[in-house]
Parts: sequence; C-alpha cells; structure tokens
Amino acid sequence: MSLGSLYVVSTPIGNLEDITFRAVRVLKEASVIAAEDTRHTRNLLAHFQLDTPLTPYHQHSEPARTAALVDRMMRGESVALVTDAGTPGVSDPGSSLISAAIEAQIPVVPVPGASAVLTALVGSGVPFAKFAFEGFLPRDKSSMRERLASLALTEDRALVFYEAGNRTEDTLKAMEKAFGPQRAAAVGRELTKKFESFTRGNLGDLASEFAKGSSRGEVTIVVGGREPRVANVPIQEPVSIEDALEAALGSGMTERDAVRSVAEAHKLGRRDVYAVMINRKKSG
Repeated sequence: MSLGSLYVVSTPIGNLEDITFRAVRVLKEASVIAAEDTRHTRNLLAHFQLDTPLTPYHQHSEPARTAALVDRMMRGESVALVTDAGTPGVSDPGSSLISAAIEAQIPVVPVPGASAVLTALVGSGVPFAKFAFEGFLPRDKSSMRERLASLALTEDRALVFYEAGNRTEDTLKAMEKAFGPQRAAAVGRELTKKFESFTRGNLGDLASEFAKGSSRGEVTIVVGGREPRVANVPIQEPVSIEDALEAALGSGMTERDAVRSVAEAHKLGRRDVYAVMINRKKSG
C-alpha cells in the first residue's frame, strides 16, 4: 500500500483571495484537514464551496491525535495541515505532526502562501540579504531585555519579530535601549490584511511614534542588523568580557541578567563572568 502525504498549507491571514490555487486544490483533494480551529477553517472552506472533512489539531492536542493522523497517512490518506492564519510551525502549532510524519517517512509537502515575515521584510526598507526570524520575544521583561541584549552583541542580520498590538510600545522602548535609537527599523501592522500599513524610521523615532497610543491588531517588527565591517577600517566592538558587561548593563539589564547574557553570548561559565563583574565593581 502506498503512503499518503502531509500537506502543510499556508492559509491567508486576511483577504481570502490571497490563498493560492494550489492551496485550494490541496484542501479540496485531501482526505481530511487537520485544523487549529475548525470554526475558522470552516469559513475558509465555505468561501470556496469545499466539503472536505475537518478534524481539530492544535497546541493542546494529545499525542494520540498525532498518532491517529500518521496512521491515516500510513494507510494511504492525505492530510492537509492548516492553522488559523499563516504557516503551521511558524509561531503556530503543527511541528509535532510534521516531525512525526517525517519520522514515519511520509512525504511532507509545503504549500506556500501569504507570509507576514517576508511581507514585513520586503516592505520594511531595511536591507535583508540575510535575516533571522525571532518570533515572539519572552513576555517577562527581564528575559526580553536579556534576549535583546544578546542579539545586539552578536547579530548582524536583519531581525524579524512578532508582537501583539498592546505590547508594541514597550517592546520598541526595549529595542531602542538594546540596539540604540539610530538602528533602522520598521513596524508592519495587519500585514496581508485589508488595512495593512507600515511605519518606517529608526528605533528612536518608532518608539516615540508608538508611545502616542496603543497599536491594534497583529504587529511585525523588522530591525536592521549591525553595520558590516568596512575593509581595513577597524571598528571598536565589545569583544572583551568587561565591554560586553558594560553594554549589557547599559541596556538596562540587572547584574544577574547581564552575567547570564554575556556568559551565553561568549560561551563562558557564569562563575567566570561573575568574577569579572566583581572585579569591575571593585575597580569602580
């Protein structure tokens, strides 16, 4: 008996017409659609007059649900995996089913579509020959500062973050402290939706702009990478542990968080970095 397939379908975030013809065909021909929220996906199917059976599959699904879907594919059925919007596995559930299908040697077929990450990069005006997707930052403020300080010390690629509208102001303030107010950036709101918009500038300008009031909807933030080295021109960088600690503390981190961040960034033991911190304090 031949195996079925797992189709990982990117569904539109806003305008239903953004879905590709291939995605509609896959949803029509699949034996079953594994959906993050069947109520949401049922609206999508109704729009295209599709009657493919639905089954729930979300972040709280039991391992038995994953095993049952894999068993169906082992028996030759095809499963289309969708989330409420965007691509399964990208800040959305679905990774467990994808991994299980690969382990069972079932063909996994990505069906690309609307992407807030790529839309944000293209519309940001920020250079992104290379980029890194960070997804959502930690909710805890201390952990957020620690993560941003580490990225500021080590990352020269453009960075893409997801954020909720009501947290955008605080996140931009934290980014301004970590990366500096002159770092190029852009904020995309409701990307791939009807009321899509971009606000571009540097982090200082954006932090001030969004301090005027809470943003609404889904937000994607793009932050430019560190400026590349210019040939034969030395650039002062915080390469020593002392300088790295100074930069971390200057971003607003506590001494404890600074030690942890620098130790991880430089692959050192925390005790060694803490000893440098103590010596720094003794020397004034």
